[in-house]
Amino acid sequence: MKISVIGTGYVGLVSGTCFADSGNDVTCIDINELKVASLKEGRIPIFEPGLAELVQRNAASGRLEFTTDAAAGVQGSKVVFLAVGTPQGDDGAADLSALFAAARDIAPHIDEDTIVVTKSTVPVGTNGRLYNLFQEETGRVCRVASNPEFLKEGAAIDDFTKPDRVVVGVRHPDDAKVLQRLYS
Repeated sequence: MKISVIGTGYVGLVSGTCFADSGNDVTCIDINELKVASLKEGRIPIFEPGLAELVQRNAASGRLEFTTDAAAGVQGSKVVFLAVGTPQGDDGAADLSALFAAARDIAPHIDEDTIVVTKSTVPVGTNGRLYNLFQEETGRVCRVASNPEFLKEGAAIDDFTKPDRVVVGVRHPDDAKVLQRLYS
């Protein structure tokens, strides 16, 4: 399956790499040009046992690529994961500005049946706001889903490949089937 991951931080890089390792064609997208250049050269910006080898193997096979071009990166993707930072602000609320900026960047470039999945840690109601944003930006109904991540640093690859549970929230039953296929 062709998928894209927006954000190459801890969750995005581990998720994208593991999806590629399970046979999917993955494009990881980040706005940080230096980070993308480093990833293309095989330099991993985080420490996670086994991740460097997985990135190198899947990049060499052509199943994993990195880019700063969101428009090209999401083109033809069945699923796009949003895995951008949502840091806590001074008031304790999650800062969703990067999430909504990423959504606006990709909105004109996703296909009608693309499922946009939030992996970032977000408050309740965020996917409803994303749904409205995509409708406003595209003039059509878009598919949104939620798939929170439960990765522990140092064990993230095992947590991803052998999860004790996968949580998915969808509006459309067919989207659940697509995500189930992706995780099986």
